Amino acid sequence: MNWLLVVTLAYFLIALQTMLDKFLLSSKRVASPAVYTFYSGVLSFFTLILFPFGFHKIALTLFFLYLLAGAVFAFGVFFMFFAIQKSEASRVVPVIGVVTPIVTYALSIIFLQDNLKPLQILGVVILLIGGLLISWLRPRSGERHSFFVGFYQTIAAGILLAIAYTLFKYFYQSDNFMDVFIWTRLGLFAGALLLLFHGSWRQAILSSLANFKKPSHAEQSSGLLFVTNKIVGGVGSALLNFSMSLGNITVINALVSLEYVFIFLLGIGFSLWLPKVFQEKMHWKDSLQKISAIILITLGIVLVVS
Repeated sequence: MNWLLVVTLAYFLIALQTMLDKFLLSSKRVASPAVYTFYSGVLSFFTLILFPFGFHKIALTLFFLYLLAGAVFAFGVFFMFFAIQKSEASRVVPVIGVVTPIVTYALSIIFLQDNLKPLQILGVVILLIGGLLISWLRPRSGERHSFFVGFYQTIAAGILLAIAYTLFKYFYQSDNFMDVFIWTRLGLFAGALLLLFHGSWRQAILSSLANFKKPSHAEQSSGLLFVTNKIVGGVGSALLNFSMSLGNITVINALVSLEYVFIFLLGIGFSLWLPKVFQEKMHWKDSLQKISAIILITLGIVLVVS
């Protein structure tokens, strides 16, 4: 099987999942990013079925570290959903794609004794330039330049996801994949439960749970779309991992720019259908800015993972 076809399909499905996330959040089919994160985390609880395939006992301290890493990942996802709800997915996802590797490498240098080569440092600089370019909004008449709405939540998402990925990498150095995956997914479930400690988030989540008794037709269709979306994302992630067994991992990681291109193209297509939901700016200058930024981000990723 051609690994390039597999990885292309994988990134397309992951991009499609992002656009469906955007649809569910921005069309108000889901009450809030907190509700969306909560149900995404609850689904992680079903990783318990994988216990027979790799579970073993671990020290109590390590157990809490695994849960902490999963919870940090959950809040990274929460901030990402918040930003996707407020702004264009074609800006949010690439910026997260810039912040995450930069912070990950910074943490790796500090805690994992990794070192960056000169070309990798150049890649980080190019990533920063690409990230700023795609984040900067063209001013309308009488307005000043500014970052997109949800920019700071996007940065927070990238930082939290980078912390989680660094912890995952550290865990994988001393434990098997399945065990780390199971415990950190339970941490994601625990992170979702932590949302209940915030008053307004708890109210939104409990209200959505109350609607399970007699869901409306719209709620049933939204629930079906949510589950379908998570299946699409799951298949995409599985294909991405499968492609790594067929091709060069470094090249496959660098091809994440395919995801940004697909999000950009899907965003344009969906905006023609529901412009108030997807919010993609259609002016040629905006498109040129995003394309230029994606090219820079691609180059930066290639250098960083080299």
